[in-house]
This record gives sequence, structure tokens and C-alpha cells, in this order.
Amino acid sequence: MSEIIELLAQFFAVMIIITLHEYAHARVACWCGDPTAKYAGRMTLNPIKHFDPIGALMFAVAGFGWAKPVPVNPNNFRKYKSGSFWTSAAGIIMNYLTAFLFFGIAALGYMYVIPEFYGTYMEIFLMAFLGSMVIYSLSFCVFNLLPVYPLDGFRMVDVLTKKRGKTYWFLRQNGYYVLLGLILLHFLAGYVPVLGYIDVLGYVLNFVRNIFGYPIEAFWKWIFKLCGKVLPITM
Repeated sequence: MSEIIELLAQFFAVMIIITLHEYAHARVACWCGDPTAKYAGRMTLNPIKHFDPIGALMFAVAGFGWAKPVPVNPNNFRKYKSGSFWTSAAGIIMNYLTAFLFFGIAALGYMYVIPEFYGTYMEIFLMAFLGSMVIYSLSFCVFNLLPVYPLDGFRMVDVLTKKRGKTYWFLRQNGYYVLLGLILLHFLAGYVPVLGYIDVLGYVLNFVRNIFGYPIEAFWKWIFKLCGKVLPITM
């Protein structure tokens, strides 16, 4: 039963994270002059509109995945390059801000809320949900920085390059297969330790926790110290 509750909590966390990610894309695209996502009904906080079954499954399996891409027509941007760049970057920035906010919420939850439910299923749910909101947000943030199509990192590089070269066109045409391969490799590395040496996403996850997560933890540790408290969790 505990495993089912944890999976449910992780599912809710993933749905919130991908919804905020795609909403940020749609909102910034509209600000930059392209209402395509708005007219397609994607500038919404309704998670069903952004749900991608395969991407969600990959999240459940390996902690990395994707949502249904927001439709964007860069020809509508008032400034093509800046509009394309910031629309692509919006989801990544949103994920980092989500991790930042929920780390503080998780710390408060561990201090004041979770002890009230000690020994119950609600304790399991809250711990899994809050932890997933932080780690999955950071994972999704850095995962989307990878320059592999159709991730945001590729789109950010795409707008700043001349779209030439064999590597560019390989990633453009085979990006989905590359992503699936990386995610499955990460999953298998948990069962076949030798694969850990070539587990690219495993290295990315460690990078997330050690580098991207450091300023978040440092900030909240400082805030709690100012309040005369000790931060009850670590990244």
C-alpha cells in the first residue's frame, strides 16, 4: 500500500510540474506576440491539456520525461530570436522557480505538518509529494537543457545557430529516439551497475542535486537561520 501511495504522490507532482512548465511556454509566447497556444487551449493550468502518456510513463520509470509540446508559431513573434529563445527558456525557468518555492514549502511541511500525521498514509503521501516536487522540478529543468530535439535546450540552441552540420540534423531527426535511449539506459543502470558508467542522465541528476540545488538549499538555510530555526531537510 505504501508503494501505491508514493506512486500516486509522484504522479500528482509530475502533473503539476509539467502543467506549470507548459503554461509558462504558452504565456511567454503570448507575451512575445504569438497567440497560437492560447487559441489551441494550451494557455491553461488544466493538466489534462498538457498530458503526454509516454512522457509521463518515462517520468514514472526513470524520473525524466516530457509533456505534450505547446504549439508555437515563431513567425508571429515581434522579435523572432528573442521571442523564440525566451519562449523556450520559460519552461526551464518555471521549473527552477517551482523547485525553489517547494523546497521552502517542504521544509515547513517537515517541521510543522508531517509530524501531525506520523505513522499514517498521509505522512507517506506528503513526504513523497513534497520531495518529488523539488527533485522532479530540478530534474525536468536540467533535462530540458539538453540540446536534443524536441527539448527546450535544442530549441534555444536552434534559434542561435545557422542550423547546419551533421550533428544538428541527426539530433533534429532522431531526437525522440536519443531521448528514449538515454531514459531507458538510466532505468537499466539501476539494475545493471556497470551501465552506470555510461548513464548520461544519471550524471545529469547528480549535477542537478549538487550544483543547481545548492543555491536553493543555501538560501532556505539562511532564511531558517534568520528565523532561529534549523533547516530540517537537505537537497
